[in-house]
Amino acid sequence: MSLAVLSPQEQRIQSEIAGKPLPYRRGRTRDILNTFQDVRPQVDVERAKYFTESFRQTEGQPLILRWSKALYHIAEHITVYIDDHQLLVGRGGSQGRYGILYPELDGDFLGLAIEQMPTRQESPFTVSPADARIVIEEIAPYWQGKTFHENLAKALPAETLKYTYDPQDPLKSRFIVNETASFRSSIQWVHDYEKVLKRGFAGLKAEAAEKLAGLDPLSPTDTMEKAPFLEAVIIVCDAIVLWARRHADLAEDLAARETDRQRRQELLQIAATCRHVPEQPARNFREAMQAQWFTQMFSRLEQKTGTIISNGRMDQYLYPYYQQDIADGTLTDETVLEWLECMWLSMAQFIDLYISPTGGAFNEGYAHWEAVTIGGQTPDGRDATNELTYLFLQSKREFPLHYPDLAARIHGRVPARYLYEVAETIKDGSGFPKLINDEEVVPLLLAKGAGFNEAFDYAVSGCAECRMPNRDTYTSPCAYINFPAAVEMTLYNGKMKLYGDEIIGLATGDPRLFTTWEEFWQAYLAQHINFLKHAFIQQHVIIGLRVRHFAWPLGSALHDLCLKECKDIHEPVIPGGIDLGYFEFMGYGTVVDSLAAIKKLVYEDKKITMAELIDGLEHNFEGREILRQRLLNAPKYGNDDAYADAIAKELDRQCVMFTQRYSQELGVHLDLRLVPFTSHVPFGKVVSATPNGRRAYTPLSDGSSASQGADINGPTAVLLSNYSSKNMDFRERAARLLNVKLSPSCVAGEEGTEKLVSFIRTWCDLKLWHLQFNVINRETLLAAKAEPEKYRNLIVRIAGYSAYFTDLSADLQDDLIARTEHAAV
Repeated sequence: MSLAVLSPQEQRIQSEIAGKPLPYRRGRTRDILNTFQDVRPQVDVERAKYFTESFRQTEGQPLILRWSKALYHIAEHITVYIDDHQLLVGRGGSQGRYGILYPELDGDFLGLAIEQMPTRQESPFTVSPADARIVIEEIAPYWQGKTFHENLAKALPAETLKYTYDPQDPLKSRFIVNETASFRSSIQWVHDYEKVLKRGFAGLKAEAAEKLAGLDPLSPTDTMEKAPFLEAVIIVCDAIVLWARRHADLAEDLAARETDRQRRQELLQIAATCRHVPEQPARNFREAMQAQWFTQMFSRLEQKTGTIISNGRMDQYLYPYYQQDIADGTLTDETVLEWLECMWLSMAQFIDLYISPTGGAFNEGYAHWEAVTIGGQTPDGRDATNELTYLFLQSKREFPLHYPDLAARIHGRVPARYLYEVAETIKDGSGFPKLINDEEVVPLLLAKGAGFNEAFDYAVSGCAECRMPNRDTYTSPCAYINFPAAVEMTLYNGKMKLYGDEIIGLATGDPRLFTTWEEFWQAYLAQHINFLKHAFIQQHVIIGLRVRHFAWPLGSALHDLCLKECKDIHEPVIPGGIDLGYFEFMGYGTVVDSLAAIKKLVYEDKKITMAELIDGLEHNFEGREILRQRLLNAPKYGNDDAYADAIAKELDRQCVMFTQRYSQELGVHLDLRLVPFTSHVPFGKVVSATPNGRRAYTPLSDGSSASQGADINGPTAVLLSNYSSKNMDFRERAARLLNVKLSPSCVAGEEGTEKLVSFIRTWCDLKLWHLQFNVINRETLLAAKAEPEKYRNLIVRIAGYSAYFTDLSADLQDDLIARTEHAAV
């Protein structure tokens, strides 16, 4: 393949194809990566096995106590490993790439999963015969009838159930108004890691013990609620310390047998570190890194958090240890980079395993969002950039791995050097960092009740979301709503082609009899509002149900309000907390463009009739290409087109008006979000042809991006459409994911960097929430699809995370290829 300009990543790929290995500055990195790269991940059953064993023994006890005892049982018995060459220790499963099971969540899928995971298209896993037997004979039988998924299906009203699951088989999702609570125990989250570094779990345990001793022995609340909570905190503090000490024991055993002098010293240092942290406060950068990793990794053993537990503002809470060690001469930037790479390699071996078919389809390419947040502002509103910030960016440019998910906060006063290095890192072409805009996020957090210091100190926590440690308290996963299905139901009087004659939606009438746009619009709005109604009914059931199924003692111990009130974070109400949730608008561009085409071509210009449109849709445009071309050339969102953008803004407004009125009944800010992960692909597979010219059962538009290939007026027009479609007089809005694909030639050289910096500043000034880039040639993607064995290391940005292109399904690969590649910014 010969192209005029290649991104640095493409240059590396071409060097590999030519037989030149990837350059690594550190041999340790290369040696660790070689142990697991290109190896399919395997299922490790130990966490599920020991969790289940403990739950069998604690029937009838308070749930939070059962959970903490299960974690102690896991810490006591799970196999501990120390990988060759590693400086950082702690993993939740076997060596190599692995995923773990959470049968308490979706154990009713286990039999199906064991059968399908090795061969499924989306993110396959291997399962050994021995582990398969353990799952089928020991784990699954206990959880039958007890899982959250089963009880949710039973609890939903029949009218809501039909939008959620196949009423005859609740294991199958409908992908219409889709719950997401059954394949994750919590939405995205960030712990207060600084608390661990400064106090250690010994300090947290002492606080809980003091509170326990001070309880009123005559109080029923203290006896039945607070005492079990505090006992659970004490047990879980002991559990993570025990786990760390077992690593210390192993390191000493390995050191005694080690013949290489340098490695023996490293193992002895690992042992000393693990005996001190996370039990005691960290004393240096090495201990701070290890304490953070133990906390993050043990959290993964505790429960399945959507998008994994994120890392928070690492350049902030690690900075005092960096400053101290640099000042006394015990640390160099080169050592910091080596430690960071050790952490990224450890992250890369834990694969977030979704065992339900729906969860797997939502999160293709072994999805991961363990965000590391850099930049932003200090709690008092000053720019937060420091020397560590730049080392994180350097690490991402130097180390060709798609872990971690680096997120850069941007505000109006960021240093020029910071923006320059962010732009240079984006130009590398692997999709990092994604950008989050303080100018949008901070005011919204303030409007929802945060203090200035809390809002300034937010951390990116998932695909495009953020959390305020010690103030955010909402954990219930929320609905993904397939609004293109509402368009289809409007066209077919409550039916969808895929589901035959079943009337799923409202019977809003035959649109061929409508004489005005207003009649069609009102019919669509009825379907739209009906979807929102059932999403909120779902959420009402989920909020009440989850507290009976999940507990989070470690996460609660690390939250100031939970420890103060002696309440588990999964409780519906934590006094003093801010409950920030969301519902998902799936296929935003698809809906906008479809409605714009109907309004313009059918009712205003009268170039086609409704009967002709429906006929073309029913035949998936076969033999009707002239019709399809007219639809494709109708006004499109993403082009700074006032006609389309006005419809987009009204759709946005209908959603924020609904949630402004009804989310208070749920006790939560249930805000509008446009962040689909990869779910716009499976959601598209249930929606037939749409009036924007999209063919049947192909992917929907993603996030707040334009429909694939529809944005023809350049990337600035994409930004302006996003700006024009927001209802800024409402606070009931959350993340809007925005993908932009650029050709490497348009950002080449210093001039290209300056253009990219200016583009980012424009995005910041427009107060748009999120922005991420693919800087790649279309020809590279086509070549990678045709010859995947040559492009195994090609990394692309998907939807809030990056993944290897060859790990994606053909549908998602085609979706990436179809996105507009802008040749100028």
